[in-house]
Amino acid sequence: MGSLVLVDHPTPQIAVVTLNRPDRLNAMSIDLVIELYDALEAAGADNSVRAIVLTGAGRGFCSGLDLKDYGIIPNLDGLQVGQIAQRSMRYYSRLVPLIRHIPQPVIAAVNGAAFGGGMCLTLACEMRIASESAVFNATGIVNGLTSTEMGASFLLPRLIGAAHSNDLLLTGRRIDAAEAHRMGLVSRVVPDDVVVDEALSIAARICEYSAYGVAMTKDVLWVNLETTSLESAIEIEDRNQLMLGFTENLPEAIRAFDEGRPPVYTDEPRRGMFLP
Repeated sequence: MGSLVLVDHPTPQIAVVTLNRPDRLNAMSIDLVIELYDALEAAGADNSVRAIVLTGAGRGFCSGLDLKDYGIIPNLDGLQVGQIAQRSMRYYSRLVPLIRHIPQPVIAAVNGAAFGGGMCLTLACEMRIASESAVFNATGIVNGLTSTEMGASFLLPRLIGAAHSNDLLLTGRRIDAAEAHRMGLVSRVVPDDVVVDEALSIAARICEYSAYGVAMTKDVLWVNLETTSLESAIEIEDRNQLMLGFTENLPEAIRAFDEGRPPVYTDEPRRGMFLP
């Protein structure tokens, strides 16, 4: 059996992570999610990678849990049924905090179906770019379970509001790319054949900026989803802005503007700031 997750580097600074079960619309099996976790963790730990694109092979992004062949988790010896079930769930749900904690922005290039856990996977990403054929739905409720999985009940209302979120999670209805865009679930809708190219273009632009600044921006955006007040949000913003202010980045931006060239950000400590 070939790799269930492919990793490509179109440039040294961009990793493209592709779910690779096209015959099953990239449905989530235990084996696939283990490979996906390892691939994302490795890309996140690679200091040369500045942005990650997540997509699916073939005509779908991810059709959710594979109900016919979901596999078996490793290391079952001595466990009872309840323990096995709980650990199995965690193999899927742990993908969401992993995406949150890796420093690079993750851009979902959603080609075709993003159902159930596949839709949840896109919610964990910082950006979602949809192909015109993309379709989203919360499958759990349709299958006699709940639609609240993999952080959906936390993330979806914060992305599109409670009214739209309740509509999707309680009805399990499918929405196309155009409706997803109107709701604010996706940032852009592009023709099917250029959805990955669009995500790569966004990733390339992110790579032009300070890796430190991008990572800090991602971090604060996530942290402030849970912050309870404007004052708390501003406090952490102020601290991070000061941390970036201690680098050579802003002086380099000024020099580049004066010289009519693109800036080159190194994140090196700012010269002369603390020396007499």
